[in-house]
Amino acid sequence: MGGQKMNLSNLTPAQQKAVMQRQAQQQAAARAQQGGQMQGQGGKPMTEEEIKKAYIVKQQRWLLFLRHASKCQAAEGQCQYTPHCHVAKSLWEHVLKCTNSQCQYPRCLASRELLKHHQNCKDARCPVCGPVRSAMLKQRSQMLMQQQQQMGGPNAKRMRTDGQFMPVGPPVAQVKGSVGQKRPGGEGTSLMECFTPDEVRTHLASLRLCETANPVAKGQPMSARRRDAEAEKAIAGASESACQGCGVERLTFEPPPLYCYACVGRIKRGQVYYHIPPSATGGEVRKDAWCNGCYNAIQGHVELEGQKWPKNVLAKKKNDDDLEEPWVQCDYCNSWYHQICVLFNGRRNEGGEAPFTCPQCILSQLEKKERTPTTKRPSSQLPASILPQTKLSFFLEERLRKVMGRERQERAKLLGKPVDEVPHAEGLTIRVVSSVEKKLDTKSNFMRVFKDQKFPDSFPYRSKVLLLFQKIEGVDVCLLGIYVQEYGSECPAPNTRRVYLSYLDSVKYFRPSGIQVATGEGCALRTYCYHQILIGYLQYVKQRGFTSCFIWACPPFQGEDYILYCHPKEQKTPKSDKLREWYLKMLRQAQKEGIVLSLGNLYDEFHLGNQNHDIASATELPYFDGDYFPGVAEDWIPGIEKEQAENAKKNKGKKPAPQSKTRGKKLPNAEVGDDLDVELAKKLGATIQNMRHDFIMAHLAHQCTQCRKCIADDNRWYDSTPSDKGTVFELCQECYDVESALPAHDKVLTKGRDLVCERVEALVEKTGDDGEEMQSEFFDTRQAFLSLCQGNHFQFDSLRRAKHTTMMVLYHLNNPSEPAFVATCNVCQRELEPGKGWRCETCPDFDICEECKISVGHEHALVRSGQRHSGAAGGMTEEDRRDRQAQIQRTMELLVHATTCKLANCGSPNCTKVKHLFKHAMTCTMKAGGGCQLCRKMWTLLQVHSKGCKATNCPVPRCRDLKEYRRRATEQIEERRREQYRMYINQQNAAMGR
Repeated sequence: MGGQKMNLSNLTPAQQKAVMQRQAQQQAAARAQQGGQMQGQGGKPMTEEEIKKAYIVKQQRWLLFLRHASKCQAAEGQCQYTPHCHVAKSLWEHVLKCTNSQCQYPRCLASRELLKHHQNCKDARCPVCGPVRSAMLKQRSQMLMQQQQQMGGPNAKRMRTDGQFMPVGPPVAQVKGSVGQKRPGGEGTSLMECFTPDEVRTHLASLRLCETANPVAKGQPMSARRRDAEAEKAIAGASESACQGCGVERLTFEPPPLYCYACVGRIKRGQVYYHIPPSATGGEVRKDAWCNGCYNAIQGHVELEGQKWPKNVLAKKKNDDDLEEPWVQCDYCNSWYHQICVLFNGRRNEGGEAPFTCPQCILSQLEKKERTPTTKRPSSQLPASILPQTKLSFFLEERLRKVMGRERQERAKLLGKPVDEVPHAEGLTIRVVSSVEKKLDTKSNFMRVFKDQKFPDSFPYRSKVLLLFQKIEGVDVCLLGIYVQEYGSECPAPNTRRVYLSYLDSVKYFRPSGIQVATGEGCALRTYCYHQILIGYLQYVKQRGFTSCFIWACPPFQGEDYILYCHPKEQKTPKSDKLREWYLKMLRQAQKEGIVLSLGNLYDEFHLGNQNHDIASATELPYFDGDYFPGVAEDWIPGIEKEQAENAKKNKGKKPAPQSKTRGKKLPNAEVGDDLDVELAKKLGATIQNMRHDFIMAHLAHQCTQCRKCIADDNRWYDSTPSDKGTVFELCQECYDVESALPAHDKVLTKGRDLVCERVEALVEKTGDDGEEMQSEFFDTRQAFLSLCQGNHFQFDSLRRAKHTTMMVLYHLNNPSEPAFVATCNVCQRELEPGKGWRCETCPDFDICEECKISVGHEHALVRSGQRHSGAAGGMTEEDRRDRQAQIQRTMELLVHATTCKLANCGSPNCTKVKHLFKHAMTCTMKAGGGCQLCRKMWTLLQVHSKGCKATNCPVPRCRDLKEYRRRATEQIEERRREQYRMYINQQNAAMGR
């Protein structure tokens, strides 16, 4: 190396030998170059192409050698692959830690470069990486096939290839007993079974074109013939091991975001964190995590759900997990496809033996009349239009159909074309997927301070979730999700008859795209559609007697999702001002239509800046679930109390200020001794002053400007001069009478105004929905739906994934009793595809994968996942589900009974058993965290009970702790949102020089 000699004394004998061999090879190569051409077989000079091939083969072999060394567990000299394995192991250990760009360790620099290339290489046709991947996959697939055959497990061609496992092409032809013995059709595993031939071709073409390096421009017209030709060209250039649908080999999911349990901060990709491993929980997989800083701050133990976990049981882990999309193999041609590409429902693959026919075979069978498209769909393939209708969804869908039809006619007139030739939005479906009664409890600090002012301890409301679907290329795609809170006529003030638009989220797949509306709004057709849905909702709640709607225009921040998990990369997240204008544009249109009567904001409405009137009491401000004010008020109260106590000490013994005419009024600049109520409202006003327009208020009924009470069944005195701000000055009869009774020089409200009187009709007495109850475990909260999507990798970041995700969401909505999440191996924590693992019927919630079953084993008998139920292919029958639900209900009732039962000889046969369980849990020193099976069984029962318990003072032990844990988890989510918004406000204030 440049005439320098390497010091071999620090190397092992094997390493010294390897270095000497390498130097000898280099010298031989140098001599060969000096003598002319390199010599090939037979002594002939090697051509440049042959030299290049030899170099590539050398790189391939070295890469395989390194990959083998990284996995090999054999002792030195015992490796059956090569006697030099220990040399590569030493190199591998060195490479993992080395960052020296001038490292002299043998092969270090070259190996690092090669490994770096291999890690980042995505090219299926790479001459180095492609053959290496194929060789490794072929070797592993053969090994897994042998293991499956030895164990009598499911067919190897069904084996999922997680992580570095990928399908090998061409696959070994294997014939199932069922194939060829019955007419094709009725598999019920892929949505493509319901497609017509044209829909199959369109779907395949969209897969192949969207995944190519040069996709067709969005919105560009293309004939069906050209589309199919481009798609075939894309798939023809793919490697043999690539998916036969999209032509791409390896596709990985976006890793779910990970947050620290203590500081609520996000644990970034590649960062180290600590978690409770399954070995410490007796097999239970927990998602709690602690960042490095918070882990160092832990003193002795952490407490979760009433259980204490010693700090030394927390395991260190790196946030770098990657999970590859699962595959599925056709029963007829043995081709491999990504499950997402072919809209395969993995939940139906119980036992790993679910039938599947690929799209190419479906096309062939349809052309040969061997198959007919599925017309009567099973519950696993039902469209969005089959979901139950409610009064609200029917009203919104009908209204949207009419307004979109009118807009199309206007566009046709503007373009001078017949209506039929103008593109329009087809296949739109609106459904309410959740409508449940909830209760918002007033937070502890706020309740403690304002209890004497009769502030309610809770607010009942109805939570609703609306979804918009559009059928795109024959598949329903969820485009829009909205969460609303309805505080009805029975709800106490200050929330009476108010609506809170809690969350709204969308993905940009609306069709047709790039079309401007012709109705004067100056927006895209997609925006017009979403606006009309919101305007329709406001019209509906107004008819039901609601008087106002509140919106906090707070966009999601970097890496956050509100409802729909993982947005497309090309979809930009709107800034606060853009989002605010988006809402205001919608509300101004609603105002033109007479649905919204006036617009305002929280800051001006309640005089938080004290421009015209005294600051409102904090108890007058709306108190919504997850809103900005309840959260920050709870955080501010202790600080305000502490500051006031310190001020009181400083001013102790001082002479009180002389009384004046302002006695009893709330002074805007008072500092010492100010009422906490006023201080809280003042602090809110000072905080949001520059962002006041983000807190939008839309009035659906007339409201008195002075007393802020709704004007109904009464006279209304209003200023006939129109305002350009969207606000209206109006007084109720009572306030008008008080103002009229004042001397002319004391009149402030009516001075210079020309007021007109009109009679306002009474509101609808009850705002209820006539008992339209729709429960969905997955949509109970937006976090529950996000968790469902994150836990199952239901992503919306591409159209192909959005199609599959929507299909699975509809599956869960139509089959609510089916398991919501994929199982996870309790040993290695890898996800298990349905039918690809084993389950213990003795231990609660214990699953294990094939590899860990062989290498680690389990103390109890295991059964194949998905083979415990008889009946329908989808799992339990309806009767099974009812029996299971009834059994759970009886168990929960027994749990509550045993808690309060004082009888020594209770007549209930299982009461004594549950009492013994309670007694054991109280005295056991091992506990669930130590692996005690009885404690784990008791803990599982308590968790199930607490999730459904609505009692304020439940007698069941630990019920309150478990509720508090879930409440804290929800608080952390809202806390992150408020903290991010606070940082945004600080940035805005700094930019304005405040």
